[in-house]
Amino acid sequence: MKLRLHSVAILLAAIAAAPAASAQSAGQWTVKAGVGKITPKVTSGDVSAPALPGSKADVGPDTQPVFAAAYGLTDNLGVELDLGLPYTHEISGAGAIQGVGVLGTVKSLPPTLFVHYRFFKPDALVRPYAGLGATYAYFTDETGSGKMTALSDIGGPPTTFTIKSKLAATFQVGVAVNINARWFVDANISKTWLKTQVNFSSGQRQDMQLDPQAVTLALGYKF
Repeated sequence: MKLRLHSVAILLAAIAAAPAASAQSAGQWTVKAGVGKITPKVTSGDVSAPALPGSKADVGPDTQPVFAAAYGLTDNLGVELDLGLPYTHEISGAGAIQGVGVLGTVKSLPPTLFVHYRFFKPDALVRPYAGLGATYAYFTDETGSGKMTALSDIGGPPTTFTIKSKLAATFQVGVAVNINARWFVDANISKTWLKTQVNFSSGQRQDMQLDPQAVTLALGYKF
């Protein structure tokens, strides 16, 4: 029993003394998976005539699985590609039509390529980071409701709409915390500056400043 306890003590001491692998170092690949919540911070323009003056819109949040892969260019500088499943957002009335309910839904897919700077040394337990990225906000499966058709006021077929996909800048801050030599937990928050346009089959249009904010919590692995 004493021999076993002595062996366990030696093993624990060796683990404690072993250097921790960083959440990023030069030439190192990392992957992570988790959940992300996107919340658009909407500044809505008015729907063009014919529409009730002051007809605006709001866009709801959604939470979906997210994935990312990163590569360390140096011990502090790296690149990361963030991906995930499409988010589904509800579009509701605002302004003069606030309270009418859901006008439609849209799916968004925002792949983002970041350049990150990670603070502290590669063997630090906690490594905060900041990054700049380019996001391609891709919109698909736009679906209007009967309320949208009624508000378009043209007396024709059901109103459909499209949202223009755009490239936008994103800023991100986060922190990676090592669990052991291979696994780590990553949390971050990002802001995208996104202005786009909604076009309706009725001939109307609407400018939208979406400026989504994303919060992500993920578990990562280092190769």
